[in-house]
Amino acid sequence: MTVNVVILEHFVDRHRSSLIQRISLVAAILDQLLYHKVVSQEHYDTILAKATQQDQVRELYSGALRSSGTRGKDIFLSVLEELEPFLIEDLRGQGRPVPQ
Repeated sequence: MTVNVVILEHFVDRHRSSLIQRISLVAAILDQLLYHKVVSQEHYDTILAKATQQDQVRELYSGALRSSGTRGKDIFLSVLEELEPFLIEDLRGQGRPVPQ
């Protein structure tokens, strides 16, 4: 008997590279993640101390998102849907052309 196992990669893992490059509202996103206890105050401060937004998002991925598991990633995605809706739509392939 053969058993096929399908492991679904989380949206934020699948689009990690694009999110690192394209997220623009890092501080606002971190505020929400702090509120939802996905990041600690210490990690929040460490992330914001990074020089570029890309380095800040990389730090978020390497720390809080890795340790918070699926719950943290779900909250992160929810925050992104609220604060960066056009980015998320584009990554989902739902981006609509801008009328001219």
